[in-house]
Parts: sequence; C-alpha cells; structure tokens
Amino acid sequence: MSQTENSEGRVILIDKPLQWTSFDVVKKIKYKLNLKKVGHAGTLDPLATGLLILCSGKKTKQIEQIQIQEKEYEGIITLGQTTPSFDLETALSPSVSVDHLTDQQIIDATDQFTGHIEQVPPVFSALKIGGKRAYTKARAGQEVVMQPRPVEIKKFEILAINKPDVTFRVICSKGTYIRSLAHDFGQALGVGAHLSQLRRTRIGDYKITEAETIESVE
Repeated sequence: MSQTENSEGRVILIDKPLQWTSFDVVKKIKYKLNLKKVGHAGTLDPLATGLLILCSGKKTKQIEQIQIQEKEYEGIITLGQTTPSFDLETALSPSVSVDHLTDQQIIDATDQFTGHIEQVPPVFSALKIGGKRAYTKARAGQEVVMQPRPVEIKKFEILAINKPDVTFRVICSKGTYIRSLAHDFGQALGVGAHLSQLRRTRIGDYKITEAETIESVE
C-alpha cells in the first residue's frame, strides 16, 4: 500500500471467521497492512461470521454513516433449548419437545416480530450498564437489568424448517440483536430457543459477496 493510500484510507470488507472478535480482525488488518488508524463499522459477535466493514485513515469518518444503514443476516434458530446468552456462548437448558409445532405455526410467529418493535438486549452484550459492559457483570454472576429499545425488523423470513432447527433471513435496523430475536421467537412459540448460527450478509449496499478473507487482504 502506498503512503498516499495509507493516509487517505480505504474501506475494507472482511468475511469475519468464526471465533474471531471484531477487535481481533481490526488488530490483524492494522498489523498486516501497516495502518495507523483502523476502525470497524458495526460489531459481530465471536460466534457470528460474515460481513465486517473496516475503515482506515480518513475513511474512518464514514464509520457512523455506515453503521446506521440496514443490516441483513441469515442464520439458524434452534427451538426447544434456551441459554443465558441467547446463543451458544453459555450452557444449554434441558431440551423441550417441539414435535407439536407445525411449520405454519413457526412461520406465523414471525409476524409479531416484524415492523417497529421493542426489544430487550441480551445481558451478555457489550452495552454499558453503570459504566461497565453488561457481559462483564453477567459473567461475574451479578444481576443485570436491560431496558427495552426500539428497533425495526423490516423482514423476518423463514427459509427452511428442520425441527428443532429453523433457518431464517432478517433485514433490520441498526441496534437489533438477532440473539434477542431468537430468544423472543422461542418464547412466542412456548418452547424457548437460542441462536445457533449467524452470518451477516449485507450492510446497506455492501454485500458479503464483495468481502475478502483476512488472509487475502493486500
């Protein structure tokens, strides 16, 4: 990379691998490309994969503009078991039978989560409560009370049903927690649920098909 390009900056689309934190990716790209200033436009949980947008140099001024754009995800919600983190970061509860649920009941349950809704973020999240990250308190066994926040689910589509797994696609606003959506979806069906797989496929006009692996970035 030339010194001019380094200074002017660039927008880098990364296909974040499983188990990497968003900070891990920033740190790796910053070192690999010898960049002084790098930030990301929207965190992905370690257990999620997919589109992570990095901005370097003067392009970091675009981060806020990118963050407010709508997001698109695909993933799997597993019915019949819950976890404290709403995903596979924490221990699963005993399983509950989901055999009585019909495909139509599962599809119909998406209706109540479409549009402008109030959503309670997971206690295992990076949101700050009293100056500390919520997940820090939760992991320490402290009581954490999360307040509901307004979000918009523009589309909640069921792509396949192979009970207990439900494959879905979601288009949503900034600030939406797909883990919370999975948890609330299970509550609505009366069997509980957790997010077992998640991949971000789009942020605004940026698509996962345009992203590079960490290894291929030059």
